[in-house]
Amino acid sequence: MKLTMFVVGLLGLLAAPGFAYTVNISGNDGNVDRSGQQSVSINGVHNVANIDNNNGWDSWNSLWDYENSFAATRLFSKKSCIVHRMNKDAMPSLQDLDTMVKEQKGKGPGGAPPKDLMYSVNPTRVEDLNTFGPKIAGMCRGIPTYVAEEIPGPNQPLYSKKCYTADILWILRMSFCGTSVETY
Repeated sequence: MKLTMFVVGLLGLLAAPGFAYTVNISGNDGNVDRSGQQSVSINGVHNVANIDNNNGWDSWNSLWDYENSFAATRLFSKKSCIVHRMNKDAMPSLQDLDTMVKEQKGKGPGGAPPKDLMYSVNPTRVEDLNTFGPKIAGMCRGIPTYVAEEIPGPNQPLYSKKCYTADILWILRMSFCGTSVETY
């Protein structure tokens, strides 16, 4: 009996560093139905969060590498990957993200509005993905990858370029803007 309890306890410790949560999302943004499902996987050992948004052709995947302070979002409809530096003032810590996802599970939008981050995408393709660390290099390898720089808050309303928006649950709204949406 003691051996069984020891094995169960050991398995619990091994499973604890990585958690995955699935949250159904829905809403209506103009004429675009924004329903789908988001999965958030958190790996405390490797200091990463992986957010999958499954919504048909508008699906995307985002990897937040807290160890290297870079994030990458793979836009399936654009067949491209966008890498940017993490804004630690706007993006929740790994522990806070874990707590927020647990609180949102089974609930819809509510509480404070999501934080908005807007990025300007550089149209020049990235040559060396290793600059961003092995986790992001692995995610973006083999597809066109671009770097994005955050546009400071006060200038956002004046930015007239076309944007692709990725909502992270009801926590964060990231917009990737460039000279041409077709470019990336």
